[in-house]
Amino acid sequence: MFTIIPAIDLKDGRCVRLRQGSAEDVKVYSEDPVEMGKQWVAEGARYLHVVDLDGAFRGRPAHQEIIGRIIAAVGVPVEVGGGLRTDADIRSILDLGADRAIIGTRALADPQVLRRLADEVGAKLAVGIDALKGMVQVRGWVETTGMRAADLAAMADHMGVRTIIYTDTSRDGMMTGTNVAAVETICRTVRCDVVASGGVTSAADVTALLGLRKENLIGAIVGKALYERRVSLKELSAIR
Repeated sequence: MFTIIPAIDLKDGRCVRLRQGSAEDVKVYSEDPVEMGKQWVAEGARYLHVVDLDGAFRGRPAHQEIIGRIIAAVGVPVEVGGGLRTDADIRSILDLGADRAIIGTRALADPQVLRRLADEVGAKLAVGIDALKGMVQVRGWVETTGMRAADLAAMADHMGVRTIIYTDTSRDGMMTGTNVAAVETICRTVRCDVVASGGVTSAADVTALLGLRKENLIGAIVGKALYERRVSLKELSAIR
């Protein structure tokens, strides 16, 4: 089933959104991320996406206490990413009750570890692929690498990763529509599940993603459009 997944991005203990991942371009939407998570569930969310932005920029988790409280409060599965650079980081997030731990930078820095983690963690491991013009970005999107997103996706799939979260960083927080062609390329490249992210703004964006008719496209993460009330979670979730 295709699922609309509200995003909760954490910075300095607050729920925020960035424009194109820039730490300097921040808008605060809630001082209480736990209440924000409960609000999305009250509006019908079946799954939540939580990112520790400070963790992503620092290279180590920064908001485990808040994340633990979100997970305990919402009663729906929660996936968590941001700064998970070690086995201990991954285990700590999963011990808090996260449904999936998302790694990004580490997946590129140490590709051989993917097979081991896929074997050990199974479906609770996801690889976040963040890309600018098709090239992978790492370390909180501050570094663009020479690897194509499709190549990293193929490698992760080959190593046994069950879920890829693909973000077009140029669209993230811009409310300019999602990069449907790039999502289609990732879905066609892999057999594992794919979640689309970045720029999902309207019912038309979700309709376009569903129009790809890719069985492995299982959901879309939506952030700023929901926070700005450009579209409702109920409206997006009703699209088939």
